[in-house]
Amino acid sequence: MGRSAGFILWLTGLSGAGKSTLSRALRAHLTSSMPVEVLDGDEVRTWLSRGLGFTREDREENVRRIGHVARLLAKHGVGVIAAAISPYASSRAEVRRLAEEAGIPFVEILVQAPLDVLIARDVKGLYKKALAGELAHFTGVSDPYEVPDAPDVTVRSDVDTVEAGLRRVLETLRRRGLLDAAAAA
Repeated sequence: MGRSAGFILWLTGLSGAGKSTLSRALRAHLTSSMPVEVLDGDEVRTWLSRGLGFTREDREENVRRIGHVARLLAKHGVGVIAAAISPYASSRAEVRRLAEEAGIPFVEILVQAPLDVLIARDVKGLYKKALAGELAHFTGVSDPYEVPDAPDVTVRSDVDTVEAGLRRVLETLRRRGLLDAAAAA
């Protein structure tokens, strides 16, 4: 069985990079050893951050809200998987700092792929619209995305399989003492 304390896995990356896909794989693997909740950026915008726009201030507030809920859950033994673009290094650092101050382990996971791969995956055509200037404030095109300097784990979804990314994250959790060997296998 896994440990009783919770933790936060913070998946960051551009739209279409594979954050939600990796989150589902992590949830499926971890639920046998502990309670797990996924805070997906799109769902959070619908239920927790409705009314926020896409200004820098609103995006940072969205990340703060996700971080707050993640800390509440993790404090009660839940393994939290937050999958949100979270484009600004300062707000990601704030979420990490607040988690660590509360004694909650925090693992930053960068999920990335080249822009041409993201465009090819984009069934809604949002990247093409943003590149054509038809969609304002699109992260990675018309709004900045600050790539983490030193993420705890990097998953290249254009090269790594979901299973390889999953193994990399689980190994990091095991090394940090957040999962026992059986749960990490």
